Amino acid sequence: MALTGRAALLAALGTLPVGIWEPSWTGILAVNGPLVLACACDAALAAPVRRLGLTRSGDNSVRLGETADVTLTVTNPSSRPLRAQFRDAWPPSSWEPGTEVAASRHRLTVPVGERRRLTTRLRPTRRGDRQADRVTIRSYGPLGLFARQGSHKVPWTVRVLPPFTSRKHLPSKLARLRELDGRTSVLTRGEGTEFDSLREYVPGDDTRSIDWRATARQTTVAVRTWRPERDRHILLVLDTGRTSAGRVGNAPRLDASMDAALLLGALASRAGDRVDLLAYDRRVRALVQGRAAGDVLPSLVNAMATLEPELVETDARGLTATAMRTAPRRSLIVLLTSLGAAPIEEGLLPVLSRLTQRHTVLIASVADPHVARMASARGNTEAVYEAAAAAQAQTERRRTAEQLQRHGVTVVDATPDELAPALADAYLALKAAGRL
Repeated sequence: MALTGRAALLAALGTLPVGIWEPSWTGILAVNGPLVLACACDAALAAPVRRLGLTRSGDNSVRLGETADVTLTVTNPSSRPLRAQFRDAWPPSSWEPGTEVAASRHRLTVPVGERRRLTTRLRPTRRGDRQADRVTIRSYGPLGLFARQGSHKVPWTVRVLPPFTSRKHLPSKLARLRELDGRTSVLTRGEGTEFDSLREYVPGDDTRSIDWRATARQTTVAVRTWRPERDRHILLVLDTGRTSAGRVGNAPRLDASMDAALLLGALASRAGDRVDLLAYDRRVRALVQGRAAGDVLPSLVNAMATLEPELVETDARGLTATAMRTAPRRSLIVLLTSLGAAPIEEGLLPVLSRLTQRHTVLIASVADPHVARMASARGNTEAVYEAAAAAQAQTERRRTAEQLQRHGVTVVDATPDELAPALADAYLALKAAGRL
Protein backbone atom coordinates (compact mmCIF):
# COMPACT_ATOMS: atom_id res chain seq x y z
CA MET A 1 0.00 0.00 0.00
CA ALA A 2 1.42 3.37 -1.02
CA LEU A 3 2.00 5.94 1.72
CA THR A 4 1.09 9.57 1.21
CA GLY A 5 1.47 12.84 3.07
CA ARG A 6 3.02 12.73 6.57
CA ALA A 7 3.03 8.93 6.61
CA ALA A 8 5.37 8.87 3.58
CA LEU A 9 7.60 11.47 5.19
CA LEU A 10 7.83 9.57 8.47
CA ALA A 11 8.56 6.32 6.65
CA ALA A 12 11.31 8.03 4.71
CA LEU A 13 12.80 9.29 7.99
CA GLY A 14 12.78 5.83 9.48
CA THR A 15 9.90 5.93 11.97
CA LEU A 16 7.92 3.46 9.87
CA PRO A 17 10.64 0.88 9.20
CA VAL A 18 10.09 -1.91 6.74
CA GLY A 19 11.27 -5.38 7.73
CA ILE A 20 12.63 -6.70 11.02
CA TRP A 21 15.62 -5.20 12.74
CA GLU A 22 17.25 -5.63 16.12
CA PRO A 23 16.77 -2.51 18.31
CA SER A 24 19.92 -0.94 19.68
CA TRP A 25 20.96 2.53 20.76
CA THR A 26 22.94 2.88 17.60
CA GLY A 27 20.00 1.76 15.50
CA ILE A 28 17.57 4.01 17.33
CA LEU A 29 19.81 7.02 16.84
CA ALA A 30 20.39 6.11 13.23
CA VAL A 31 16.68 5.77 12.53
CA ASN A 32 15.36 8.74 14.57
CA GLY A 33 18.23 11.10 13.93
CA PRO A 34 16.78 12.35 10.63
CA LEU A 35 13.39 12.86 12.33
CA VAL A 36 14.98 14.89 15.14
CA LEU A 37 16.84 16.94 12.57
CA ALA A 38 13.64 17.49 10.57
CA CYS A 39 11.76 18.61 13.70
CA ALA A 40 14.57 20.97 14.62
CA CYS A 41 14.55 22.50 11.15
CA ASP A 42 10.73 22.74 11.23
CA ALA A 43 10.87 24.48 14.62
CA ALA A 44 13.47 26.92 13.38
CA LEU A 45 11.33 27.80 10.36
CA ALA A 46 8.07 28.31 12.33
CA ALA A 47 7.22 32.01 12.73
CA PRO A 48 7.52 33.27 16.34
CA VAL A 49 4.18 33.92 18.06
CA ARG A 50 5.20 36.62 20.54
CA ARG A 51 6.34 39.08 17.88
CA LEU A 52 3.02 39.07 16.00
CA GLY A 53 0.98 42.28 16.01
CA LEU A 54 -2.76 41.89 16.60
CA THR A 55 -5.47 44.57 16.48
CA ARG A 56 -9.26 44.42 16.40
CA SER A 57 -11.99 46.31 14.56
CA GLY A 58 -15.62 45.74 13.70
CA ASP A 59 -19.00 45.89 15.43
CA ASN A 60 -19.29 47.38 18.91
CA SER A 61 -22.96 46.56 19.39
CA VAL A 62 -25.57 44.14 18.10
CA ARG A 63 -29.21 43.41 18.82
CA LEU A 64 -29.94 40.13 20.55
CA GLY A 65 -30.56 37.44 17.93
CA GLU A 66 -28.50 39.16 15.23
CA THR A 67 -24.85 38.67 14.22
CA ALA A 68 -21.79 40.85 14.86
CA ASP A 69 -18.52 40.63 12.94
CA VAL A 70 -15.26 41.34 14.79
CA THR A 71 -12.15 41.50 12.60
CA LEU A 72 -8.69 40.54 13.86
CA THR A 73 -5.77 42.00 11.88
CA VAL A 74 -2.58 39.94 12.16
CA THR A 75 0.77 41.54 11.27
CA ASN A 76 3.83 39.34 10.76
CA PRO A 77 7.02 41.40 11.36
CA SER A 78 9.31 38.36 11.50
CA SER A 79 11.56 37.01 8.74
CA ARG A 80 9.57 33.76 8.48
CA PRO A 81 6.12 33.26 6.95
CA LEU A 82 3.32 32.50 9.41
CA ARG A 83 1.27 29.34 8.96
CA ALA A 84 -1.02 29.24 11.94
CA GLN A 85 -4.22 28.11 13.55
CA PHE A 86 -6.06 30.76 15.63
CA ARG A 87 -8.58 30.40 18.44
CA ASP A 88 -10.42 33.65 19.11
CA ALA A 89 -11.93 33.05 22.56
CA TRP A 90 -15.15 34.77 23.71
CA PRO A 91 -17.66 33.93 26.49
CA PRO A 92 -19.84 30.88 25.71
CA SER A 93 -22.99 33.02 25.36
CA SER A 94 -21.40 34.76 22.36
CA TRP A 95 -22.63 31.95 20.13
CA GLU A 96 -25.55 29.60 19.90
CA PRO A 97 -24.87 26.26 21.64
CA GLY A 98 -22.79 23.88 19.54
CA THR A 99 -21.39 26.51 17.15
CA GLU A 100 -18.50 27.85 19.25
CA VAL A 101 -15.76 25.58 17.89
CA ALA A 102 -16.50 26.28 14.23
CA ALA A 103 -16.96 30.03 14.78
CA SER A 104 -13.89 30.69 16.95
CA ARG A 105 -11.20 28.72 15.07
CA HIS A 106 -9.42 29.98 11.97
CA ARG A 107 -6.46 29.05 9.75
CA LEU A 108 -4.35 31.79 8.29
CA THR A 109 -1.12 32.27 6.35
CA VAL A 110 0.68 35.62 6.61
CA PRO A 111 3.74 36.25 4.39
CA VAL A 112 6.82 37.97 5.78
CA GLY A 113 6.24 41.64 6.59
CA GLU A 114 2.57 41.57 5.59
CA ARG A 115 -0.78 41.58 7.38
CA ARG A 116 -3.95 39.57 6.97
CA ARG A 117 -7.43 39.76 8.45
CA LEU A 118 -9.70 37.11 9.87
CA THR A 119 -13.29 37.64 11.00
CA THR A 120 -15.05 36.07 13.97
CA ARG A 121 -18.83 36.12 13.64
CA LEU A 122 -20.69 36.36 16.95
CA ARG A 123 -24.34 35.53 17.52
CA PRO A 124 -24.96 36.27 21.22
CA THR A 125 -27.72 34.52 23.16
CA ARG A 126 -27.86 36.96 26.10
CA ARG A 127 -27.97 40.72 26.55
CA GLY A 128 -25.09 42.64 28.07
CA ASP A 129 -21.41 43.25 27.34
CA ARG A 130 -19.36 40.46 25.78
CA GLN A 131 -15.62 40.85 26.41
CA ALA A 132 -13.08 39.20 24.13
CA ASP A 133 -10.78 36.81 25.98
CA ARG A 134 -7.38 35.82 24.59
CA VAL A 135 -6.29 34.88 21.08
CA THR A 136 -4.34 31.61 21.08
CA ILE A 137 -2.03 31.04 18.11
CA ARG A 138 -0.35 27.82 17.03
CA SER A 139 2.39 28.55 14.48
CA TYR A 140 3.52 25.59 12.34
CA GLY A 141 6.73 25.01 10.42
CA PRO A 142 6.63 24.24 6.69
CA LEU A 143 6.56 20.46 7.31
CA GLY A 144 3.82 20.64 9.92
CA LEU A 145 5.88 18.52 12.37
CA PHE A 146 6.44 21.20 14.98
CA ALA A 147 4.40 24.14 16.30
CA ARG A 148 5.03 27.13 18.52
CA GLN A 149 2.07 28.21 20.66
CA GLY A 150 1.29 31.40 22.55
CA SER A 151 -1.53 33.76 23.47
CA HIS A 152 -2.21 37.48 23.06
CA LYS A 153 -4.67 39.68 24.91
CA VAL A 154 -6.56 41.76 22.32
CA PRO A 155 -9.36 43.61 24.16
CA TRP A 156 -12.71 44.26 22.50
CA THR A 157 -16.27 44.68 23.78
CA VAL A 158 -19.52 44.00 21.96
CA ARG A 159 -22.65 45.29 23.69
CA VAL A 160 -25.69 43.07 23.09
CA LEU A 161 -28.80 45.26 22.98
CA PRO A 162 -32.44 44.30 23.58
CA PRO A 163 -34.03 42.95 20.39
CA PHE A 164 -37.00 45.42 20.35
CA THR A 165 -39.31 42.92 18.67
CA SER A 166 -42.33 45.16 19.24
CA ARG A 167 -40.94 47.68 16.73
CA LYS A 168 -43.33 46.12 14.18
CA HIS A 169 -46.26 47.72 16.05
CA LEU A 170 -44.83 51.26 15.85
CA PRO A 171 -46.27 52.26 12.41
CA SER A 172 -49.86 51.44 13.43
CA LYS A 173 -49.49 53.27 16.75
CA LEU A 174 -48.02 56.30 15.00
CA ALA A 175 -51.00 56.31 12.62
CA ARG A 176 -53.33 56.41 15.62
CA LEU A 177 -51.20 59.17 17.12
CA ARG A 178 -51.54 61.26 13.94
CA GLU A 179 -55.31 60.94 14.24
CA LEU A 180 -55.18 62.19 17.82
CA ASP A 181 -52.76 64.92 16.82
CA GLY A 182 -55.20 66.42 14.32
CA ARG A 183 -53.26 65.53 11.18
CA THR A 184 -56.33 63.68 9.87
CA SER A 185 -60.02 64.55 9.99
CA VAL A 186 -60.44 62.96 13.44
CA LEU A 187 -60.12 65.60 16.17
CA THR A 188 -60.66 64.97 19.87
CA ARG A 189 -61.62 67.05 22.88
CA GLY A 190 -60.49 66.24 26.39
CA GLU A 191 -59.95 67.90 29.72
CA GLY A 192 -56.25 68.40 29.05
CA THR A 193 -56.18 69.10 25.32
CA GLU A 194 -54.85 72.19 23.55
CA PHE A 195 -56.70 74.53 21.17
CA ASP A 196 -55.71 73.92 17.54
CA SER A 197 -57.84 75.91 15.06
CA LEU A 198 -61.34 76.99 13.99
CA ARG A 199 -63.50 75.40 11.33
CA GLU A 200 -67.09 75.51 10.16
CA TYR A 201 -69.68 73.67 12.24
CA VAL A 202 -71.04 70.40 10.78
CA PRO A 203 -73.96 68.40 12.19
CA GLY A 204 -72.77 66.06 14.93
CA ASP A 205 -70.11 68.41 16.37
CA ASP A 206 -70.12 68.92 20.12
CA THR A 207 -71.99 72.16 20.77
CA ARG A 208 -69.60 72.90 23.63
CA SER A 209 -66.89 73.46 21.02
CA ILE A 210 -68.73 76.34 19.34
CA ASP A 211 -66.73 79.56 19.46
CA TRP A 212 -69.46 82.19 19.84
CA ARG A 213 -67.08 85.15 19.46
CA ALA A 214 -65.78 83.84 16.14
CA THR A 215 -69.33 82.97 15.05
CA ALA A 216 -70.45 86.57 15.71
CA ARG A 217 -67.76 87.85 13.36
CA GLN A 218 -68.78 85.66 10.39
CA THR A 219 -71.87 84.31 8.72
CA THR A 220 -71.31 80.63 9.70
CA VAL A 221 -71.06 78.84 13.01
CA ALA A 222 -67.41 78.28 13.98
CA VAL A 223 -66.19 75.48 16.23
CA ARG A 224 -62.84 75.00 17.92
CA THR A 225 -60.69 71.96 17.14
CA TRP A 226 -58.33 70.48 19.68
CA ARG A 227 -55.20 68.43 19.74
CA PRO A 228 -53.67 66.42 22.61
CA GLU A 229 -51.14 68.34 24.66
CA ARG A 230 -47.47 67.98 23.85
CA ASP A 231 -44.37 68.18 26.01
CA ARG A 232 -45.81 65.93 28.72
CA HIS A 233 -43.36 64.03 30.93
CA ILE A 234 -43.32 60.20 30.81
CA LEU A 235 -41.29 58.29 33.39
CA LEU A 236 -40.76 54.60 32.59
CA VAL A 237 -39.99 52.66 35.77
CA LEU A 238 -38.60 49.12 35.45
CA ASP A 239 -38.85 46.93 38.53
CA THR A 240 -35.65 44.83 38.44
CA GLY A 241 -36.33 42.93 41.68
CA ARG A 242 -36.78 39.19 42.10
CA THR A 243 -40.24 39.05 40.49
CA SER A 244 -38.72 40.28 37.21
CA ALA A 245 -36.50 37.17 37.11
CA GLY A 246 -39.43 34.78 36.67
CA ARG A 247 -39.29 33.20 33.24
CA VAL A 248 -42.26 33.45 30.89
CA GLY A 249 -41.56 31.26 27.90
CA ASN A 250 -37.85 31.42 27.11
CA ALA A 251 -37.05 34.80 28.67
CA PRO A 252 -37.33 36.59 32.03
CA ARG A 253 -40.29 38.89 32.64
CA LEU A 254 -37.83 41.78 32.63
CA ASP A 255 -37.13 41.28 28.93
CA ALA A 256 -40.82 41.56 28.00
CA SER A 257 -41.13 44.67 30.20
CA MET A 258 -38.14 46.27 28.46
CA ASP A 259 -39.61 45.56 25.04
CA ALA A 260 -42.88 47.22 26.04
CA ALA A 261 -41.00 50.19 27.50
CA LEU A 262 -39.06 50.65 24.26
CA LEU A 263 -42.22 50.77 22.15
CA LEU A 264 -43.85 53.26 24.50
CA GLY A 265 -40.67 55.35 24.65
CA ALA A 266 -40.43 55.50 20.86
CA LEU A 267 -44.12 56.39 20.53
CA ALA A 268 -44.12 59.04 23.26
CA SER A 269 -41.00 60.75 21.93
CA ARG A 270 -42.62 60.96 18.49
CA ALA A 271 -45.69 62.48 20.17
CA GLY A 272 -43.53 65.33 21.47
CA ASP A 273 -43.44 64.09 25.06
CA ARG A 274 -40.31 63.91 27.21
CA VAL A 275 -39.33 60.36 28.15
CA ASP A 276 -37.11 59.31 31.07
CA LEU A 277 -36.21 55.85 32.37
CA LEU A 278 -35.63 54.56 35.89
CA ALA A 279 -34.63 50.96 36.71
CA TYR A 280 -34.81 50.15 40.41
CA ASP A 281 -34.95 47.32 42.98
CA ARG A 282 -33.12 48.39 46.15
CA ARG A 283 -31.01 50.95 44.38
CA VAL A 284 -30.93 52.68 41.01
CA ARG A 285 -29.74 50.28 38.30
CA ALA A 286 -30.21 52.63 35.33
CA LEU A 287 -31.29 56.23 34.86
CA VAL A 288 -31.89 58.09 31.59
CA GLN A 289 -32.95 61.74 31.82
CA GLY A 290 -33.15 64.83 29.68
CA ARG A 291 -32.54 63.26 26.27
CA ALA A 292 -33.60 64.97 23.06
CA ALA A 293 -36.36 63.29 21.06
CA GLY A 294 -33.96 61.82 18.50
CA ASP A 295 -31.70 60.42 21.20
CA VAL A 296 -34.36 58.85 23.42
CA LEU A 297 -34.57 55.41 21.83
CA PRO A 298 -30.78 54.82 21.51
CA SER A 299 -30.31 55.95 25.12
CA LEU A 300 -33.04 53.62 26.39
CA VAL A 301 -31.69 50.66 24.43
CA ASN A 302 -28.14 51.26 25.63
CA ALA A 303 -29.21 51.63 29.28
CA MET A 304 -31.32 48.46 29.18
CA ALA A 305 -28.61 46.33 27.55
CA THR A 306 -26.78 45.52 30.79
CA LEU A 307 -29.83 45.25 33.08
CA GLU A 308 -30.33 41.90 34.79
CA PRO A 309 -32.94 40.84 37.37
CA GLU A 310 -31.67 41.06 40.93
CA LEU A 311 -32.72 38.31 43.35
CA VAL A 312 -33.81 40.76 46.05
CA GLU A 313 -37.20 42.05 47.14
CA THR A 314 -37.94 45.43 45.59
CA ASP A 315 -38.01 48.31 48.07
CA ALA A 316 -41.34 49.91 47.18
CA ARG A 317 -40.76 52.93 49.43
CA GLY A 318 -37.35 53.56 47.90
CA LEU A 319 -38.76 53.14 44.41
CA THR A 320 -41.56 55.61 45.11
CA ALA A 321 -39.21 58.19 46.64
CA THR A 322 -36.77 57.90 43.72
CA ALA A 323 -39.60 58.22 41.18
CA MET A 324 -40.86 61.35 42.95
CA ARG A 325 -37.39 62.90 42.82
CA THR A 326 -36.99 61.97 39.16
CA ALA A 327 -40.41 63.40 38.26
CA PRO A 328 -40.93 66.45 40.50
CA ARG A 329 -43.77 67.82 38.31
CA ARG A 330 -46.96 66.14 37.18
CA SER A 331 -46.09 63.20 34.93
CA LEU A 332 -47.30 59.89 33.62
CA ILE A 333 -45.46 57.24 35.63
CA VAL A 334 -45.45 53.86 33.91
CA LEU A 335 -44.43 51.14 36.36
CA LEU A 336 -43.59 47.79 34.80
CA THR A 337 -43.79 45.30 37.65
CA SER A 338 -45.49 42.13 38.85
CA LEU A 339 -49.20 41.84 39.69
CA GLY A 340 -48.47 39.28 42.38
CA ALA A 341 -50.73 39.80 45.37
CA ALA A 342 -47.97 39.85 48.01
CA PRO A 343 -45.61 42.39 46.33
CA ILE A 344 -48.50 44.73 45.54
CA GLU A 345 -50.43 44.51 48.81
CA GLU A 346 -47.43 44.52 51.13
CA GLY A 347 -45.09 46.72 49.10
CA LEU A 348 -46.75 49.08 46.63
CA LEU A 349 -50.28 49.75 47.95
CA PRO A 350 -49.19 51.38 51.24
CA VAL A 351 -47.14 54.01 49.34
CA LEU A 352 -49.18 54.26 46.13
CA SER A 353 -51.15 57.32 47.26
CA ARG A 354 -47.92 59.38 47.22
CA LEU A 355 -47.68 58.78 43.48
CA THR A 356 -51.36 59.11 42.55
CA GLN A 357 -51.77 62.42 44.37
CA ARG A 358 -49.34 64.14 42.02
CA HIS A 359 -49.05 61.89 38.98
CA THR A 360 -51.06 59.76 36.60
CA VAL A 361 -49.98 56.16 37.25
CA LEU A 362 -50.10 53.26 34.82
CA ILE A 363 -48.99 49.78 35.92
CA ALA A 364 -48.11 47.16 33.30
CA SER A 365 -47.47 43.50 34.10
CA VAL A 366 -46.44 40.42 32.14
CA ALA A 367 -48.99 37.60 32.28
CA ASP A 368 -47.95 33.98 31.74
CA PRO A 369 -49.77 32.46 28.70
CA HIS A 370 -49.18 29.00 30.16
CA VAL A 371 -51.59 29.84 33.00
CA ALA A 372 -54.35 30.58 30.46
CA ARG A 373 -53.69 27.25 28.74
CA MET A 374 -53.81 25.46 32.09
CA ALA A 375 -57.14 27.12 32.95
CA SER A 376 -58.77 25.65 29.84
CA ALA A 377 -57.25 22.16 30.24
CA ARG A 378 -59.55 19.19 30.80
CA GLY A 379 -59.51 15.46 30.18
CA ASN A 380 -58.03 13.86 33.31
CA THR A 381 -57.68 14.44 37.04
CA GLU A 382 -54.30 16.12 36.77
CA ALA A 383 -55.57 18.55 34.12
CA VAL A 384 -58.58 19.46 36.26
CA TYR A 385 -56.36 20.24 39.25
CA GLU A 386 -54.10 22.35 37.03
CA ALA A 387 -57.15 24.21 35.68
CA ALA A 388 -58.33 24.94 39.23
CA ALA A 389 -54.91 26.26 40.25
CA ALA A 390 -54.72 28.43 37.11
CA ALA A 391 -58.22 29.82 37.71
CA GLN A 392 -57.27 30.72 41.26
CA ALA A 393 -54.13 32.51 40.06
CA GLN A 394 -56.12 34.46 37.48
CA THR A 395 -58.70 35.46 40.10
CA GLU A 396 -55.95 36.78 42.38
CA ARG A 397 -54.48 38.86 39.56
CA ARG A 398 -57.89 40.34 38.73
CA ARG A 399 -58.49 41.16 42.39
CA THR A 400 -55.08 42.86 42.62
CA ALA A 401 -55.79 44.83 39.44
CA GLU A 402 -59.15 45.96 40.83
CA GLN A 403 -57.47 47.16 44.03
CA LEU A 404 -55.08 49.26 41.98
CA GLN A 405 -57.88 50.65 39.81
CA ARG A 406 -59.76 51.77 42.92
CA HIS A 407 -56.72 53.93 43.68
CA GLY A 408 -57.02 55.58 40.25
CA VAL A 409 -54.33 53.48 38.58
CA THR A 410 -54.64 52.27 34.98
CA VAL A 411 -53.66 48.58 34.78
CA VAL A 412 -52.40 46.68 31.72
CA ASP A 413 -52.04 42.92 32.20
CA ALA A 414 -51.04 41.03 29.05
CA THR A 415 -48.86 38.21 27.76
CA PRO A 416 -45.33 39.01 26.50
CA ASP A 417 -46.42 39.20 22.85
CA GLU A 418 -49.38 41.46 23.66
CA LEU A 419 -47.96 43.65 26.42
CA ALA A 420 -46.14 46.20 24.24
CA PRO A 421 -49.09 47.08 21.93
CA ALA A 422 -51.52 47.01 24.88
CA LEU A 423 -49.34 49.47 26.82
CA ALA A 424 -49.07 51.74 23.78
CA ASP A 425 -52.87 51.66 23.38
CA ALA A 426 -53.32 52.58 27.06
CA TYR A 427 -50.99 55.57 26.61
CA LEU A 428 -52.90 56.73 23.53
CA ALA A 429 -56.21 56.34 25.38
CA LEU A 430 -54.93 58.52 28.24
CA LYS A 431 -53.72 61.08 25.74
CA ALA A 432 -57.04 61.10 23.89
CA ALA A 433 -58.92 61.55 27.16
CA GLY A 434 -56.72 64.50 28.10
CA ARG A 435 -55.43 62.82 31.26
CA LEU A 436 -51.75 63.57 30.59
